[in-house]
Amino acid sequence: MATTKLLCDPRMIGKRALIGVTRVTPRGAVIRQMFGTIASVDAQNVEIDLEGADAGQTLRLPSEQGSLKDAGPGDYLLWETGEILSDPDFVGAWTLHEAAA
Repeated sequence: MATTKLLCDPRMIGKRALIGVTRVTPRGAVIRQMFGTIASVDAQNVEIDLEGADAGQTLRLPSEQGSLKDAGPGDYLLWETGEILSDPDFVGAWTLHEAAA
């Protein structure tokens, strides 16, 4: 059974995570999957240095709107890019609501 991790736990830094982000806009929802290494965590944000197709980018997400859980061992397929991430430390999901422009 997966355990939810507090996002301000500094022991998470340097661990790999598979992240799903759903952006809800007035025009609908867009779902993205990405992965990378947790670079920093605090009470407000978690920052992930992205790898794979998104390498070179840093993703900053609000701590209070998401969660990370221990990932089970195995290969995880990113359906959008076809990449496979093996044995990440964590999996997580965020839903971000964007206001109308």
